[in-house]
Amino acid sequence: MTVSPMIHPVILCGGSGTRLWPLSRKSYPKQFSRLLGEESLFQACARRTRGPGFADPLIVTGDPFRFIVAEQLAAIEMGAGAILIEPEGRNTAPAVLAAALHLAQDAPDALMLVVPSDHVIPDAAAFRASVQAATETARAGHLVTFGITPSRPETGYGYLELAPGSSSTASTPQPLARFVEKPDAARAAQMLEAGNFLWNAGVFLFSVQAVLEAFRTHAPTLCDAVAEAVSGARRDLGFTRLAEAPWRHAEDISIDYAIMEKTPGLAVMPFAAGWSDLGSWEAVWQETGPDAAGNVVSSQATAIDCRGSLLRSEAEGLELVGIGLEDMIAIAMTDAVLVARRDDSQRVKEAVAALKARGAVQSVAFPREHRPWGWFETLARTERFQLRKILLQPGATLGTQSHAPRSATWVVIEGQARVTLDGAESALLPGQSAHIPAGRTHSLTNPTDAPLMLIEVRTGTYLGDDDVQRFAG
Repeated sequence: MTVSPMIHPVILCGGSGTRLWPLSRKSYPKQFSRLLGEESLFQACARRTRGPGFADPLIVTGDPFRFIVAEQLAAIEMGAGAILIEPEGRNTAPAVLAAALHLAQDAPDALMLVVPSDHVIPDAAAFRASVQAATETARAGHLVTFGITPSRPETGYGYLELAPGSSSTASTPQPLARFVEKPDAARAAQMLEAGNFLWNAGVFLFSVQAVLEAFRTHAPTLCDAVAEAVSGARRDLGFTRLAEAPWRHAEDISIDYAIMEKTPGLAVMPFAAGWSDLGSWEAVWQETGPDAAGNVVSSQATAIDCRGSLLRSEAEGLELVGIGLEDMIAIAMTDAVLVARRDDSQRVKEAVAALKARGAVQSVAFPREHRPWGWFETLARTERFQLRKILLQPGATLGTQSHAPRSATWVVIEGQARVTLDGAESALLPGQSAHIPAGRTHSLTNPTDAPLMLIEVRTGTYLGDDDVQRFAG
């Protein structure tokens, strides 16, 4: 009996985090946020690609996101086949090629399902069924792209034109005529009326060997750089770091431009069960489901005499109130607030660019920063004072270290801490504290199987994290 090759999901997990600012930022793109429901877009994507015939996903991400990826997978009790770390973002073609070369080492006969981590597909079962329906075509050596049945004359998406005689409602892959760039409004309306155009979802299915052959044929220079980066990869705390020097020589190019638009015999799998790239706050408003007045309101927001508006408070203890608003967006964070007309939601990138030009850290940095041991969030800061909330995961340790220019006080809020100061250990329970004078050797451990939450108060002449002197043990 012939055993069909497993489908290996390849989840692309990078992004600049500008379109849904201030909730999404360069240091914490939208796929990690709980925009719709209790799970992040990344977690929903990982769940969507789990089932019979699917292997554990291979994640391609950047160094700043590696611990977030691992933490969010663990939270939904999922593992990864591998987590590849890109030294820097180089677009989708190098990322997909690196994944294919990595899979070729252990699963050369596999099928690759390439999916962005930040899309919304409500019907996961329908998506898996659609993928299964495309496997025979992919096993035959065709590159399959997935096309979404358009619901409006959208100008923000690229399109896929089906070949003559193909059906946009077929349940099997159809021949693809060509890729179409993002159209203007008039052209988008024409394509919608024609009925033989689908939105380009950026989702692909192909065999490892077929996509490698396509890269060798149409992007040989890219192959050389990425192959060297993969062969020179090194293991680091359960991650696989691609070699930095050759990766820098890889062309910054999308998979569409690198190979898909150049490869003959492409197929498109129509998908009509619902999809969004959640590319703007307008899209979030649509996908969340406005109430009878057209409003979408978070649990810490209140709408009074508002219509067609999105009100979200993302800061614990911060209440957002809108009065008499119409077709507005208001997003409140601990360190930034966005207010805009709903039809201007695509202009959020302009706000990010303006903040970046001013040197505002809010343009790129998220208030919460993740580490191997947990995370910390800055609550307040002046030149000589910083207030942080810190979470240590069960069993985690902040290693032995010292800080010459600053002192710190730790106050336990939840859990139990073990503090070591100059070799002397002490246990702290909720409400208890420890003071760490400047220059003193110290470490912090969570010795329990529950999270440890504490408040850290820093004072001194320098408050950055790069002043640390680390010690063994």
